[in-house]
Amino acid sequence: MRVLLVEDDDALARVLTRGMAEEGHAVDHAGTVAAAAEAHAVNQYDLVVLDLGLPDGDGVALCRDLRATGATTPILMLTARDALSDKVAGLDAGADDYLTKPFAYPELAARVRALLRRPRETVSPVLACGDVRLDPAAHTAWRGAIMIPLTPREFSLLDYLLRRAGQVCTREDLLEHVWDAHYDGLSNVVDVHIANLRRKLEQPGRPDPLQTVRGVGYRLVDER
Repeated sequence: MRVLLVEDDDALARVLTRGMAEEGHAVDHAGTVAAAAEAHAVNQYDLVVLDLGLPDGDGVALCRDLRATGATTPILMLTARDALSDKVAGLDAGADDYLTKPFAYPELAARVRALLRRPRETVSPVLACGDVRLDPAAHTAWRGAIMIPLTPREFSLLDYLLRRAGQVCTREDLLEHVWDAHYDGLSNVVDVHIANLRRKLEQPGRPDPLQTVRGVGYRLVDER
């Protein structure tokens, strides 16, 4: 999933970016309100992790502005302020969850997973399509009874495809949600990772659940 991290503390941002990347998320970092607003206007994000105190403005105001545009992206607020009034202000502005600094990274990771499971529509904690299953919390994937070893990028790719099972995902969709802003879209990186994922999903005597829709993109289907 693609995450926008809005945090002006570069050291903390590096730690959070590394942690979320290890879990398979593509992370774009913005250190100001202006940079965050621009990134959100240009890209489609599955989650925003938003610091309350920013050098050129307030995270609460940014959250309110994003909601005013109709954005439904889940927002997790981070702040060193622990007053009840600050929490209420953040939630009333449209934040979905609130985490007070200092915090342990595993708690943030768990909140991120919970928000990504939450919809837009109701999503089971374990994603499945046919005999392909993925558990975002345990970071494991199976085909039938066989566990599939995946790289973080392959895991994120399968996660995205499972959340849209039966739908065609274009290469542009996959680049938008699985790769970060530093990716050069001119290469065939999507096709390479899809080919690697398909090989790992292959099992003798079973149909291929990952279909190529020629000229359009890819689709995960229940072939049982």
